[in-house]
Amino acid sequence: MAEGHFAATSPVVMDICVCIPARDEAQRLPVLLAALAQQSVPGTIPVAIALNNTTDDSRAVIIEARSAYSGRLDIRVSDVTFPPALAHAGSARRLAMDAGLAVLGSAATGVLVSTDADTRPPTQWLEAIGRAFARGADLVGGRIVIDRSEPVPDTVTALCRTWDAYWQAVRAIEDDLDPVPWNPPPRHGDHTGASLAIRASLYRQCGGVPLRRTGEDRALVAAAVACGGRLAHPVDVFTHVSPRREGRADGGMAAAMQEMHELADKGTAPCAPSYEHWRERAIWRRRLRSQPDGQARIAREEPLLPAMPCDMVLEEKR
Repeated sequence: MAEGHFAATSPVVMDICVCIPARDEAQRLPVLLAALAQQSVPGTIPVAIALNNTTDDSRAVIIEARSAYSGRLDIRVSDVTFPPALAHAGSARRLAMDAGLAVLGSAATGVLVSTDADTRPPTQWLEAIGRAFARGADLVGGRIVIDRSEPVPDTVTALCRTWDAYWQAVRAIEDDLDPVPWNPPPRHGDHTGASLAIRASLYRQCGGVPLRRTGEDRALVAAAVACGGRLAHPVDVFTHVSPRREGRADGGMAAAMQEMHELADKGTAPCAPSYEHWRERAIWRRRLRSQPDGQARIAREEPLLPAMPCDMVLEEKR
């Protein structure tokens, strides 16, 4: 098999590039790059790292990794200092993804794989993504799992279990009332920049990563689905994410972890939309999906709906 390619469980062969925005991540990048070098797929793995507004030793760390993983990782680096108005997650991820697009060139089966510098994907990560595309997905979201190699208070762990149980129940409601053929159960519901893969052709079609200070990953997914992209959430696609509370992006994973710590410290049970709201939303999607261009209409119209009220207290799961 040619370097830079991998095969899933079908004869489909894809060109891939892993795309990583990074700012002052000299301590985290070695963990991520080591995990990429240990992926189960054969051949050389192209990696596009977008250093942005970086003042630490990240470039030196990358140079060392190039030597350590020569022949396994083909690491390309963009190094940019954005002006204050553009120094945000949208610009950084767009730079990384566009750099990956340049690596892929005109490859007909090209796939861009987004992740973050503080992740540690398991060895089967890229292989599982490949299987999802071989089954017909156009976008593949990966579940976010807190990295247990770093300490997390028991109270926060319990809160994570509570949220996991809630989202599993929500997925079950959706699968019962509005099943989607290309996103069958069992599945999760995450599609953040920490683990998100998209066909290069679809990325071009939907206009790429929006230049948003926060939520750029979800906005990309919404735009891609509005263009007809089929989004899948296979349970075997996941990545470990650092539980750090001081991150690089506004409203990112670190901010969510900080909120979890604060809630756990207070001992206050979290609130979320009741299951009845999710049932109503699933029925709304099903009705719209049955109409012409329904899938794309859901992506365009759902963000305009009023926010669901958080009117249900979640019971702790032990």
